[in-house]
Amino acid sequence: MGAEAGANADNTIPAFSGKWLGTPPGIDYKPHVGQHPIDPYPDDKPIFQITSANFEQYAAKLTEGQLEMFRRYPTFRIPVYTGRRDFRYDDKVCDVARKNALEAELIDGGPGFAGYQGTPPFPIPKQAMELLQNTTFPAIAFTEEVTMDIANVQRTGDVFWGRNHLRGLNVVTEPDEVGKPMGKIMAYSLNQTYLPIRDRGSVSSAVEPVNFATDTRLAWNYDPGTRRVRQLPMYGYDTPLSGTSGQMTIDQDRLWNGDPGRYEWKMLGKREIYLPANSYRLHGKDVKYADLLTPNHANPDYLRYELRRVWVLEATLKDGFRHAYGKRVLYLDEDNWQASMSDYYDARGALWQHAFINHYYAFDLKGWHVGNSFYHDLNTGNYVGYNLFQERETGPILNAGKMVPTMFGPEALRQIGN
Repeated sequence: MGAEAGANADNTIPAFSGKWLGTPPGIDYKPHVGQHPIDPYPDDKPIFQITSANFEQYAAKLTEGQLEMFRRYPTFRIPVYTGRRDFRYDDKVCDVARKNALEAELIDGGPGFAGYQGTPPFPIPKQAMELLQNTTFPAIAFTEEVTMDIANVQRTGDVFWGRNHLRGLNVVTEPDEVGKPMGKIMAYSLNQTYLPIRDRGSVSSAVEPVNFATDTRLAWNYDPGTRRVRQLPMYGYDTPLSGTSGQMTIDQDRLWNGDPGRYEWKMLGKREIYLPANSYRLHGKDVKYADLLTPNHANPDYLRYELRRVWVLEATLKDGFRHAYGKRVLYLDEDNWQASMSDYYDARGALWQHAFINHYYAFDLKGWHVGNSFYHDLNTGNYVGYNLFQERETGPILNAGKMVPTMFGPEALRQIGN
């Protein structure tokens, strides 16, 4: 898949073992029904903690956003665990990655590529747009359904809640499509809002293109007040994300998504960074929001960080374009190509937000899935806990299938409205 298989020089990053595909031996897990994640490393304990008292000695392996979290919040901690690289992708996914490594190429200046579906297109990236395509097209679930809670946590500790129900069909990772040449459509999504109360009943649906140089994202919204469906003239960029009280933008979901055309992209190479990984404990059904959502940041007792090799990708807003974020720096885990951490800067170049995703290997997916995300506003002290599902009856239902394109788009919204 393009990651370095070996350990680092001092063995603080282990060699890739890949000994498990899907559910590990001895774990009772029923796939495709939304069972909450089960920790395959229940006996692991932190080997050390990075705190506000000692963080400077680890500065070379922390991002600017992490450093600022330590400076601002004395209670912020990073519990560091022994690294684990025990899970692998299916052989078919690896075979397509190998084929892409030899044959995929950028087209239309980079927003598009000619290659094969189902896996990162450039396992050995040589430039920024190849790296961007990898994080745009990782090997993720082809169907996903989840009811997610969204916690808008104030610096006082008060919480304002959002709740959305998401359905997603990712065409390019559908099993029957894996290995075929890239088409024109990447994914379909449908998002129903339950909370806050003022937005209850609002539903949006979007169709995501593969190539933003030739096509645009199409989106529609059903308004329960007027009982009408209308096409949205713009859906993406820094439009506020539903349920987040305006604290997140649409293109911050999964740290980055959508049309890259407003930014200049630069590949900054690879680093070793402490970032969330194997985050099973956090997503357990026994975790209560009241314990997790502490002021200023999530309770570190539930988090797991490891030293990982990451690709660093920087985006700087182009002259003449508008966006809330003048610069964003993404950190991509080499083992799954997904963005795990991002620092966001305002138009003046000042650090504004620090965000991270707690990924875990989903047994029913046989690949890495996005778990809880935390987006910290470093100016206000507020943060958003996004994609929370610990207190829901079911977690994400992955790769269950039973979704088709007609379940999305304007006609599907009209059916929901009726």
